[in-house]
Amino acid sequence: MKRISLIAALALLADGAAAQSLKERIVGTWDFVVAEVSAPDGKQSFPFGETPKGVLIFTPDGRFAQIHVASDVPKFASGNRLTGTPEEYADINRRSLAVFGTYTVDEEKNTVTYKIVSSTFPNWEGEAQTRTVDRLTADEFVNTNPNVAGGRGSASNRYRRAK
Repeated sequence: MKRISLIAALALLADGAAAQSLKERIVGTWDFVVAEVSAPDGKQSFPFGETPKGVLIFTPDGRFAQIHVASDVPKFASGNRLTGTPEEYADINRRSLAVFGTYTVDEEKNTVTYKIVSSTFPNWEGEAQTRTVDRLTADEFVNTNPNVAGGRGSASNRYRRAK
């Protein structure tokens, strides 16, 4: 009898998880695993390296923050971020990105749209950018940005639920 109760309880939990909306399921903190860009010619690249650092946070009230940083960005030789060399600034800028703003979810299209308030790439300020949700489990979130800046292709971003 206990075995049947356990099976019934697990089935109810599974039904409850399936009943959650996409928005409810993405809320929380996600650790950045990797971003892989696929160029129109099929070439693959990793703009933040193959072992980046970062975080993506979705709040229940519709705010988000995303930070992507290559694990090998250089340290400032001066020890002061305000007195870096032009080369240090350029390398760090090319290998990191921070974005924040608000987001909405389209449950039918399985998309998340970011309304960008500001970014370390200031050209994005005020833009709405839509990501397709490719995979979402309790522990993994993968989305695709179909139009990476400059026509470089599409980016697949993978995250793991923060523990």
